[in-house]
Amino acid sequence: MRQKPIPQALLPFLEGKVLLLDKPLGWTSFDIVKKVRWLTRVMKVGHAGTLDPLATGLLIVCTGKFTKQINTYMGMVKEYTGSLVLGATTDSYDLETTPQNFKSIDHLTKDQIHQATKLFLGEIWQMPPQHSAIKKDGKPLYLSARKGIEVKVDPRKVNIDCFEITNMDLPSISFRVVCSTGTYIRSLVKDYGEALGVGAYMSGLRRTKIGHFNVEAAQSWEQLENEIKDLLQDNLD
Repeated sequence: MRQKPIPQALLPFLEGKVLLLDKPLGWTSFDIVKKVRWLTRVMKVGHAGTLDPLATGLLIVCTGKFTKQINTYMGMVKEYTGSLVLGATTDSYDLETTPQNFKSIDHLTKDQIHQATKLFLGEIWQMPPQHSAIKKDGKPLYLSARKGIEVKVDPRKVNIDCFEITNMDLPSISFRVVCSTGTYIRSLVKDYGEALGVGAYMSGLRRTKIGHFNVEAAQSWEQLENEIKDLLQDNLD
């Protein structure tokens, strides 16, 4: 079946655009890509760095010729804000799975909680979560993890420029992380909980920056949808 011609109003998307989108909770990054393809009628669309379904925030989506820039954007430093819960763990390191292994945190001081972040600054090795989209033998790890099968993966070297506690309402903690590409914040949280001896899991995550791009400049999906509808309407008038 031949693809319908792209309306003139949407030709700039075919030529190439960089879209800054604020990914909603529950959507996968590829959900956004599929929706942009449908909305713009352009098939050449890609994103510059996966966000988990339980994370929100900045997603760079490129269309047309600008997809050639995806690797450049992917290599940029990322900033995240999020929350974690001390005193329990989950198999997925976040709330995709049920908290377990509960431990008391009454013995921890605020100073200990702050000081433990310093253990993770600079170049570190971290193990990707089993519940992740990393592929082993062509299959995403999360497919095996959901069947209870653990797949051997190698640790990865990443760089943490900043890991700071921004608020404490124990057992919940808010944090900010600035890191290299390839960093799993869930794994960082899990390792941080282990360093404190009580365990931890991520309870929320938002990507706020990619390089010089800020989520404050990003559109919601509804804003992009309305913008394209307006373009098509103007084309008809």
